[in-house]
Amino acid sequence: MHFLIYVITFICAYALGSSNMAYYISKIKKIDVKNQGSKNLGASNATMLLGWSAGILSAVHDIGKAVLAVVLANLIFPEVPLIGAVAGVASVLGHIYPFYLKFRGGKGFASFIGVTVALNWKIGLIILAVAVVVALITNYIVAGTTSMIVFSPIALAVFSHSLLLGIILAIASAVIAYKHRDNYVRIFNGTEFKLSKAFTKKPKYD
Repeated sequence: MHFLIYVITFICAYALGSSNMAYYISKIKKIDVKNQGSKNLGASNATMLLGWSAGILSAVHDIGKAVLAVVLANLIFPEVPLIGAVAGVASVLGHIYPFYLKFRGGKGFASFIGVTVALNWKIGLIILAVAVVVALITNYIVAGTTSMIVFSPIALAVFSHSLLLGIILAIASAVIAYKHRDNYVRIFNGTEFKLSKAFTKKPKYD
């Protein structure tokens, strides 16, 4: 019985996660976000190509849909172990690989924030704060992103006493890291966009 619930929850959460505000706004403004800038349907590229208001709206939407997926799953199936985590990871994968956009979405970080905060808001906010500090110290946004996707599964697994929870979240972390592989290459080559330049000129990459 639980297996069927997991499958249904995963599909529904994936569909919810596939909702993409950056894409909707780009269609209204008639700007092809999928083929400009970083060619990524996420909040960063939306900010770069569509403006700050579009970027903020996209980020809030991406975080919110992940929070909603986790909360609804826990409310509807409170007796099913780790159902919230399964829903959260499914929403992240839906954002990254939306079925109606030829599986080309965003990189999933904003939605991952939503999942972490929804599962444990105290830990989520602490790790997010750490990620911000790491980004500021290193001068690379992706460094902060990486710290959060690495520490979140570990911290939540430890504080919830559930190795399986950590493994489930690690699936999303691995996919997000893979989506940021170009950023890591650019850091190695010294060409990655630096956070200090965010307010002085338009970034080339998200």
